[in-house]
Amino acid sequence: MLSKNIETALNKQIRIEAESSQVYLSMACWAEVQGLEGVAQFMYRQSDEERMHMLKLIKYVNERGGHASITDLKAPKAVFGTFKEMFTELYQHELFVSNSINELVHVAFDEKDYATHNFLQWYVAEQIEEEAQAKTILDKINLIGDDKGGLYLFDRDIQQITVTSSVGINK
Repeated sequence: MLSKNIETALNKQIRIEAESSQVYLSMACWAEVQGLEGVAQFMYRQSDEERMHMLKLIKYVNERGGHASITDLKAPKAVFGTFKEMFTELYQHELFVSNSINELVHVAFDEKDYATHNFLQWYVAEQIEEEAQAKTILDKINLIGDDKGGLYLFDRDIQQITVTSSVGINK
């Protein structure tokens, strides 16, 4: 059975995951309009993944005797100056989500809710991978600079990007 404090904290994270899905979806729309089909497809997949993170939390809250709440969402930014600015914002957003997950883990530990603490370890590992992927993409974008040919290749190659973080080495 979840405490009210844990339920509230988990519901806050549900909203953050839903908003993350919307952020990626908005980025996908922008990239698609800019002719960056590979980036758009990558962002659509990321949006779906964030939605699955949200659904996993919803099921957990409901299974543990809580009530997952679905709330209104803050509209994401719709226009980005450059694709580099967009990916910089994406990286900053992933850092924000990681911080939120860490706060949630802290609440679970303080409340001695070890089942929730254990459940959240998947999210901790997932965020390590999300941050590593966003950082790798930014590094590649910085290598490209203003090279249009490089942008073309990046747009094609991002569809196959895989990053193995320190967490994923033993998988």
